[in-house]
Amino acid sequence: MTQTGQANIRGIDIQKVATGYADEENIFKQFLTVTPTSAREIRWYQKTAGFLDSSDTSGITASMIANTAEGSQPVVIQPNWTRMTSYIREYFAESPFISDEDINDSDPDVYTTIVRDTVRGVENQIDIRIYSQMSGSFALSGNAAGTGWGDATNGNPIQDLLSGSRLIRTQRYDTSNLVVFMHPNQTQTLLTYLITTKGSSIPNFSSDLVKSGVLLRLLNFRLVESANCDDKTIVMFVPQRAATWKTFLGIQTAVIDNPLIGKKIRCKEEGEILVTNINAGCTIKGC
Repeated sequence: MTQTGQANIRGIDIQKVATGYADEENIFKQFLTVTPTSAREIRWYQKTAGFLDSSDTSGITASMIANTAEGSQPVVIQPNWTRMTSYIREYFAESPFISDEDINDSDPDVYTTIVRDTVRGVENQIDIRIYSQMSGSFALSGNAAGTGWGDATNGNPIQDLLSGSRLIRTQRYDTSNLVVFMHPNQTQTLLTYLITTKGSSIPNFSSDLVKSGVLLRLLNFRLVESANCDDKTIVMFVPQRAATWKTFLGIQTAVIDNPLIGKKIRCKEEGEILVTNINAGCTIKGC
């Protein structure tokens, strides 16, 4: 009995299981550009967005690039960068010891459940960090119409989403596939607005909405729901353009064995988010 139980445990590829759960549970990182880093201190540059143009001078506010006089010298244009420094953060946790007795007479799924929950705890903190940095770093912001999306009279979620999209588009970013982070409460009020408030005035709207599965995609927006979001603020951005996740150590797990006593699972990931394009996203507050 003991040998059989231990053989089943040894047959579990702990690292493979952990990585699979990390991919499943980590919601936000997939919308960032993920690149490795070999240093814990990251020096990077945040470039001002938009097209380059001539600087305004006394009496001249129009672009001096256009309609340049014949024989004149070209105007000098140059980008601006802001030097930034970030430091890798460590996300580290472990399970309690699981006794050999529990391992030997329990189904191996108990063991993998502990792996799953330990990994989820680490990855959840990474999601919280990503949302915190993105919601507080974008240069663009606006306020929801009325008193928010729950305002049946003056609230207008579609107007708010389009307003945020317009702000990003004026910075010359492609807004055809924007991602929107939102809290479950906002999902509820948005769907109530679409199906109940507006659906009754648009033939077949509510039934088509549910049938087509557009709950995950609305207009040019991909709606991503997470309880880690602020329930009064939505964050919308250009995926893979707005931010980068720098990986110093990818998700790793280890089995810590105390012979004749038991085992425990240790899980770690190290990295940091860099919001590299502050005009490639927008927050709408008061939703």
